[in-house]
Amino acid sequence: MSRIVMAVGLALAAAGCAGVASPVTGALYTDVQGPLEAGARVGIKEGRACARSWLGLFATGDASIKSAAEAGGISQIDSVDSHSSWLLVTGSFCTIVRGS
Repeated sequence: MSRIVMAVGLALAAAGCAGVASPVTGALYTDVQGPLEAGARVGIKEGRACARSWLGLFATGDASIKSAAEAGGISQIDSVDSHSSWLLVTGSFCTIVRGS
């Protein structure tokens, strides 16, 4: 039983060391939007592409600008923003592309 408690404790401790890219972070919770690049205008269409992490041990996804543009059907990119979220054991980073 003590080994299980120790394993869970280590997993939670490791989770505190993991996070997502963000302008600011919180130790227990993060939900932040931030700019990456802006043009002269903000487009009408929007596309998102995200990557996710669990316990800081597993991460998967494609948060590239190209994937976000394809998801929104965008060929001319006007601005690129990001959205980061983190809650104890899971986190995500999304690239948000706007354009036409």
